[in-house]
Amino acid sequence: MNSQELKTSEYTIAFYNLENLFDIHNDATKHDGDFLPGSEKRWTKKRYERKLYKLGQVISKIGFENTQRPPAIIGLAEIENKNVINDLIKSEDLEPYDYGLVHYDSKDERGIDVAMIYDKTVFTVETSKTYAVYLEDEIGEQDYTRDILLVTGMFKSEKLHLIINHWPSRREGELISNPKRVKAAEKVVEIINSLKENHINPKILVMGDFNDNPSNDSIKLLSNKGELYNPMETLLSYSRGSVNHNFKWNLFDQILFSTNFFETEKNKLKFDEANIFDEKFLTQYKGKFKGQPFRTYVGKKYKGGYSDHFPVYVQINITH
Repeated sequence: MNSQELKTSEYTIAFYNLENLFDIHNDATKHDGDFLPGSEKRWTKKRYERKLYKLGQVISKIGFENTQRPPAIIGLAEIENKNVINDLIKSEDLEPYDYGLVHYDSKDERGIDVAMIYDKTVFTVETSKTYAVYLEDEIGEQDYTRDILLVTGMFKSEKLHLIINHWPSRREGELISNPKRVKAAEKVVEIINSLKENHINPKILVMGDFNDNPSNDSIKLLSNKGELYNPMETLLSYSRGSVNHNFKWNLFDQILFSTNFFETEKNKLKFDEANIFDEKFLTQYKGKFKGQPFRTYVGKKYKGGYSDHFPVYVQINITH
């Protein structure tokens, strides 16, 4: 290669809902009763360590084929506290890499938060903060959900803003809970608008478990009003998604980004491709749930799998 030729570096940015990554210690401020050694689920040290090992294994492989390294940044959902993330980044497959973490406790009623881990050799955190989504229940009392996490920093030579989400679930039914996710989307648009006021042409990535598909109201509002591109729209099909409910695939886990990721400029981040990391080893290999995510638990029954979600990821490159 002569010196005139341009060299491209490829990186992966991923999002992964870890399906209740709780430690085995009782925390009075969290609803962690199900995840204790003496609970019905019998969440023991051995099971916890096995899950950490398995999750570390998955994360280390996301996008590896193209980049020859684990993801530079991974947004996480369903983690109990900072300790479990520390244990995760010390797991066998992640320990060789220098991962840092960003986490804040939220007032979510289930006691779970979002977080972010990042390769310190690629990304440097400058600022981080959380935003609460104000929701009310039927009787007008505040209904707590996961906070939204904003992290700003330098990705190699370019400033990047990451917004990490885990929106209200569909537990009460899709239609009844829909306004809650629309509220969360409006909050993210508010964050995007404030970034645009304070930065010139900011590069923004919005990722999360949105509990909605690309075609739902909340995601449409997010992409239209937030002026974001959603590369995940084309990935959902009757035979593929990130989570499966009643034998129907959904793509609740998504990564969207500002359209300036399409601009080709030297030393700038450019979008390459998006995908679901649904390798065969992450799936149930037999029975009626064959092909679905291999979960840690089904109800109270321990299955010993990874998570009830597949990770999703985008690959970006930098031209030197």
